Amino acid sequence: MSNITKIALGKNGPLVSKLGLGCMRMSPVWGGPANNESESIATIQSALDSGINFLNTGDFYGAGHNELLVGKAIRNRRDDAFISVKFGAIFYGGQWLGLDLRPIAIKNFINYSLVRLGIDTIDLYQPCRLDNSVPIEDVIGTVADLIKEGKVRYLGVSEITADQLRKAHSVHPVTALEIGYSLADRQIENDLLPAAKELGIGVVAFANTAEGLLTGEMKTPLAADDYHNHFSRFQGENLTKNLEKVGVLKQMAAEKGYTPTQLAIAWVNAQGDHIMPLVSMSRRSRLPENTQAMEIVFTPEEMNILTTHFSPGAILGGTYLQR
Repeated sequence: MSNITKIALGKNGPLVSKLGLGCMRMSPVWGGPANNESESIATIQSALDSGINFLNTGDFYGAGHNELLVGKAIRNRRDDAFISVKFGAIFYGGQWLGLDLRPIAIKNFINYSLVRLGIDTIDLYQPCRLDNSVPIEDVIGTVADLIKEGKVRYLGVSEITADQLRKAHSVHPVTALEIGYSLADRQIENDLLPAAKELGIGVVAFANTAEGLLTGEMKTPLAADDYHNHFSRFQGENLTKNLEKVGVLKQMAAEKGYTPTQLAIAWVNAQGDHIMPLVSMSRRSRLPENTQAMEIVFTPEEMNILTTHFSPGAILGGTYLQR
């Protein structure tokens, strides 16, 4: 298995793996069953063995289940792992209720996270998004206080606008921005990505396959109980046309001897040394494929084909990424 190269997370940030492991799918976030715990723990440990040290979790993933899982996986291996935690989302009965970003809530959230993870300090701590219910100064200022206390090392932010990013960075230096980014979702290229680069903020890019659209495995019609049906991108004629667009990615993948998923990850990886693909995995069997994607090199012609064919707006309909 390949060893993953390291990059600086942001201009003055820590060294982390160029590929990150998203742990969310190991837990029942939306009320479904949890994956096999032993396999999930083995996946995290195998990722650490391969050089992937960036582990992404959230205190609301399975109501703390995910943090407990990560905690078990890194026991006696704390120095091997860089732990990124999101906070702020409130779920009940598998249903999203909203955000709680009050300073008093954040101070409560982190204590529970530290206990579940079994660690003294969280490496990267970030609100899962900002909704203006609490002034940005108060949210970011609270995390800055936690950094002073030694409970957090670095400040992160997630799913925000360029204006919010600039404002947050003015309160306390932001080390990393977590945001959805793929060939199918390129709207952040207009202002958010340039702002992050200008400010020296690393980018942790999730949803590289656009919720499975770019895997080449999705077919129409979807099953009636498929969660994709909630989003216009996966409905009716939109899905039919979008899957036709993915045909170009499938063809290029076949010609290069890779899978469409690997090419989707590789394209994100190629967008800059400051950008880390964050890939969700819950089985060890996926590690070789995803780590190999980091070695893929595109010719200028291939890159031009992909960026032109998947120009912003080429994929019809939206998902939760277009808020």
